[in-house]
Amino acid sequence: MTLNIGWIGCGRHASQMLLPQLVREDVRIAAVCDVNSVRTAEVARQYGVRDIFSNAHDLLVHPGLDAIGLAIGPAAHLEIGMAALGRGLPVFMEKPPGASHEDALRLQDMSQKAGKPLVVGFMKRFSVGNKIAKRVIERDFGSPLGFYGSYMTAPTYFEGNADYTGFLLHHCVHYMDLPAHLVGPIAAMEPRVIEREPGKILLHIAIEFDNGAIGTLVMGTIQSRGTPMEFVQVMGDHRRIEIDNIVRVSYHRDPPFKSDNPEASLFDGEDTLTWRPNFTAAANEDFKGYHELLTKTVAAFRGERSAVPLIEDGVTAMRWLETVRAGLPA
Repeated sequence: MTLNIGWIGCGRHASQMLLPQLVREDVRIAAVCDVNSVRTAEVARQYGVRDIFSNAHDLLVHPGLDAIGLAIGPAAHLEIGMAALGRGLPVFMEKPPGASHEDALRLQDMSQKAGKPLVVGFMKRFSVGNKIAKRVIERDFGSPLGFYGSYMTAPTYFEGNADYTGFLLHHCVHYMDLPAHLVGPIAAMEPRVIEREPGKILLHIAIEFDNGAIGTLVMGTIQSRGTPMEFVQVMGDHRRIEIDNIVRVSYHRDPPFKSDNPEASLFDGEDTLTWRPNFTAAANEDFKGYHELLTKTVAAFRGERSAVPLIEDGVTAMRWLETVRAGLPA
């Protein structure tokens, strides 16, 4: 059965990243809403939507909706998410789930009371390189020993936001979730920080995991967004997997030295495996992970079992985000 989705928030991220992947599923965008009438009209034109709203609460009472999608910012995520769940509608919510850990806890409580899923947009779990790494770690690593992640951005991306709220909520929150997804639940975080000038910050965060693994996470606003911004490494015993900019994966094992071996070759099970995508392929491939996230979201909306990030994961991520926030300059 086709699901009728009410979508709230028609900005560039929703119209160019989320909705194109969502409509690959058996869904119909039945109604859209945004305070900007031009954006709403454009999304309605693109997706053949007749019913347009400027007030989210008006959309929520539109008859025949099966679920709600939200991409409207932290404070509005709380208000409209609570209202949608209160009407018994399952919700997809772009990260972050509210502006604080307390907001996320309120949304979790409402989701549980309503008996409806609230899916959080942690698409990094489904980015192609991270997805490959997750399967390799589960198959080969036993218990991982170490994590390293670097996830940078530029000061211009959060210009006029020198208290770093936007940087934390829209950027850092991804990596409050991804290390736990790859390695295991986080036990502690300890941030160190330097501030070059207001708006330019560098964080090095020490991580301890429940399984005994340790890690380092590097984030900041001191690099150009025109360069590769993201790198992940998970280390085990005589093996490590590295994901460079989500689209290059290298899995290193324990090969012998080859320079003095006249029979040197490459062998399964010991030499490095690498993967890179074929960008010339004529295929609608989504390397960022939005399609798989939304596929699993639709399954959850149907009441099916689905390994999708829920508000409970959002609560945990927001808890660690506030630990990081506490270490920033006042």
